[in-house]
Amino acid sequence: MNAAQAPAGAADDMTPGSAKPEATQELPASRAEICVVAVAECFRGDGELLCNPIGTIPMIGGRLARETFEPYLVMTDGYAMFAGNAMPVGVADAEVLVEAWNPYPQMFSVLWNGKRHVMMGGSQMDPFGNQNFACIGDWHKPKAQLLGFRGAPGNTINHTTSYFIPNHSPKVFVDHVDVVCGIGYDRAAELGPVGSRFHDIRRVVTNMATMDFDTPDHRMRLRTVHPGVTLADVVEATGFELVIDDRLDETRQPTAEELRLIREVLDPNELRATEVRG
Repeated sequence: MNAAQAPAGAADDMTPGSAKPEATQELPASRAEICVVAVAECFRGDGELLCNPIGTIPMIGGRLARETFEPYLVMTDGYAMFAGNAMPVGVADAEVLVEAWNPYPQMFSVLWNGKRHVMMGGSQMDPFGNQNFACIGDWHKPKAQLLGFRGAPGNTINHTTSYFIPNHSPKVFVDHVDVVCGIGYDRAAELGPVGSRFHDIRRVVTNMATMDFDTPDHRMRLRTVHPGVTLADVVEATGFELVIDDRLDETRQPTAEELRLIREVLDPNELRATEVRG
């Protein structure tokens, strides 16, 4: 592991020619709001892809990206429509501006062609991005039964996938997952260029940091640490050795406009604080 320093400053890469958002100091952001912005950055540069984040903070982050720097993202209403407006999370009677009908079978014609970017969760993840949320322990006699495989194998092979982990800990980030649900870079490589042509694990966002796989062997790399988190905190909370560059940036702060959208439009009931505290 290389020594790393964490200077204060913005972190995430910008698309060519785009202006980096200016952080604000007038409205201090919570840790949950930092996570929302980090999630939004996962979708930067996606253009007209279907943005399909799963979970409270991922949904807020995906919708924030569409309302700010990625206006052409396609968003679902969570049911059977593509929505053209900024819907608040957790509001059952929220108005939906319908752009198109998207029944369940039709979703597969989108995702099988690499035109979707999903953000999932994970109970375990290893250094190459293999993910598990099926069970903990031996497959034949697990200690805990979890969600099952769900759509993880197909998602990770057929289109871009990112992950949001609200509790960064050594129990989540492990050397070897107990069951492979989402396919990591090492297993994708075994499929060859045809089987892995759409495989792309873009980013992992946690309550402490952001990670990517932009390394020669696609091992997980620490990309940024959130404000108030130290490098030592992240290392202690990770059950394997992360790749750490000589320069380590801090996750960027939200702008005043981003905070307004989060607090007043996308999550007025502050559901984000139920996933990440602080």
